[in-house]
Amino acid sequence: MDELFKPQELYSKKALRTVFDRMAHASIMRLNQASMDKLYDLMTMAFKYQVLLCPRPKDILLVSFNHMDAIKEFVKSSPSILSQVNEMYRQLIETYTPLSSGEFQLIRQTLLIFFQDMHIRVSIFLKDKVQNSNGRFVLPTSGPVPHGTQIPGLIRMFSCTGEAVSRLQFNNGGNYTTALREGSFEICGDRVTKLGTNMYSVSRPVETHMSGTSKNSAQHTKVNAAPNPLAKEELNLLARLMGGLEVQKAGNTDSGFRVNLFATDEEEEEALVSRPDELSYGVINIQATKDQQANAELAKIMGEFTESGDQSPSASSKGDDLLAMMDGL
Repeated sequence: MDELFKPQELYSKKALRTVFDRMAHASIMRLNQASMDKLYDLMTMAFKYQVLLCPRPKDILLVSFNHMDAIKEFVKSSPSILSQVNEMYRQLIETYTPLSSGEFQLIRQTLLIFFQDMHIRVSIFLKDKVQNSNGRFVLPTSGPVPHGTQIPGLIRMFSCTGEAVSRLQFNNGGNYTTALREGSFEICGDRVTKLGTNMYSVSRPVETHMSGTSKNSAQHTKVNAAPNPLAKEELNLLARLMGGLEVQKAGNTDSGFRVNLFATDEEEEEALVSRPDELSYGVINIQATKDQQANAELAKIMGEFTESGDQSPSASSKGDDLLAMMDGL
């Protein structure tokens, strides 16, 4: 762990990917190339989102503490690993808490430069409307201001002696509130910020509103979910043509089905009335009922496919010779 806190150059993207692959495969988890690519993209974009939305540069350390708190919760039942996690806390506190705001800003700027060309869309960010369709994050214009600052909207002018001589108010274009308390930079404590916590643990309401088109589509789907009597008739017709199934029908049902190329029966009637006489054609009726002749023909065809119980002696002898040759080999 001491090696991680030594001053060093920032990793390249290729080196970071190599470290990430080795960490992922150090456990029992095994991922193929496509799954590993998606996991890497999710991790990098999630961290970029956390660094980008930090209210203050120093809050990057609070994000890291949230990461460590989650790890500590996972290994709390293992004393040996827990002691290593506590040592990591101590190293983070000793190394980074003495840094100034300018040094934290330099760290934050360096990280953002590393991620500036990554604009991968993530479904959870798109659903929460914190990411645009082009992969860029949306900076909020509302909520609490950073700790130690005031709500924007007031300009004060001071004289050479430090006395306020005038005040000018302006519209800040957002809906800001006063700053929250500062998060804890100790091993245990309230970090206040939610950046760095599990983003999948937040319950999200299920969308129940639908547009008019969606409602019509849902209603149409519901109607179509009812059993279609024409489909049953088609299956019954197929069974009758095969000649092997007696279909029992109710006395009040139609014996066949019809094909309607129009949306409704009214449209079909209107088209029939407006159709010119010279374009009218006769109706061809197809008799598809079962009769004895069809049964006899089907029985004859099925008989040709049955295997005969008697085999010719020549075929049997040839088979015996082949088996004898195989036994000889």
